[in-house]
Amino acid sequence: MYNLLVLQAGGGGIGNYVLIPLMFLVLYLFMIRPQIRRQKNEKKFQASIKKGAKVVTTSGIHGKIVDLIDGDNTCVIETGAGKIKFERSAISMELSKKYAPTEVKKK
Repeated sequence: MYNLLVLQAGGGGIGNYVLIPLMFLVLYLFMIRPQIRRQKNEKKFQASIKKGAKVVTTSGIHGKIVDLIDGDNTCVIETGAGKIKFERSAISMELSKKYAPTEVKKK
């Protein structure tokens, strides 16, 4: 009985050694790489923010950029309630890009 259990358990061979690196490759291609690309695009966007742009913050506040303070890496956004000072990293997207129509593919 013991010999039967040992023979069943030891049948994996080289397949086990190939499976684990393959799982890490799939994890990298489908999860890690797209996240890195997203972060690069977000940093590029935050560095290219200009005065007068209508933006949305990560907390959902809509406003217009009235001043950029480079030394502090902050900006002043004018909203309906007044002017608010935000970090550049708190700006989520430009409002004109949010409402831009997406292209419809023709058949």
